Amino acid sequence: MGKFHTLAAVAAALSSLAVSSPVAATPASDAAALRKLDIMLMVSSLRCRFGGDNFQSDYEQFSTSQHTTMQAAYATLQADYNARLGPAKAKKALDTISVSMANQYGQGHPWLGCGDLKVMTRDLAGTGDRARLLAVADDVLRDSPSAVYLASRR
Repeated sequence: MGKFHTLAAVAAALSSLAVSSPVAATPASDAAALRKLDIMLMVSSLRCRFGGDNFQSDYEQFSTSQHTTMQAAYATLQADYNARLGPAKAKKALDTISVSMANQYGQGHPWLGCGDLKVMTRDLAGTGDRARLLAVADDVLRDSPSAVYLASRR
C-alpha cells in the first residue's frame, strides 16, 4: 500500500470514530480532551517541522478554524478547576497540565508518525463537528492504537 493510501486509510478510520465511540463524558472531561488534542497537535507540528511531513501550516489552519471550540473548552476547564481548587490553584494546575502534555509529546506520538498526524490535522481543520473532534481525541490520546485504527492499517 502506497504512502497516500496508508494516510488516507488513517484519516478514514479516524473519521469513522465519531460514529463508533460511546459518549459518556462530562463537560469538563470533554474540555480536557479537546485541550489535550490541541496541545498534542501543536507540539507534534513543531516536532515534525523539519521533515517531509511538516504540518505546521495544517496546524495553523486547525488552530484558526477550531479557535472558538478550543477557547470554549479551555473556559469550561478553567471554570471547573476554579470551582474545585480556587483561582490560584486552578491556574497552576492548568499550567501543569499544559506543560505535562507538551513534555509527553515532545519526543513524538507513541504510535502515529508525522505523516499520519499531518493528514489527521488537515482533516480536523475542516470539521465543524465537536463530537468528531472528541472521538478523534479519545482515540489518538491513547498510549497505543485502538482496534479501529489497527483494522484500518490492514
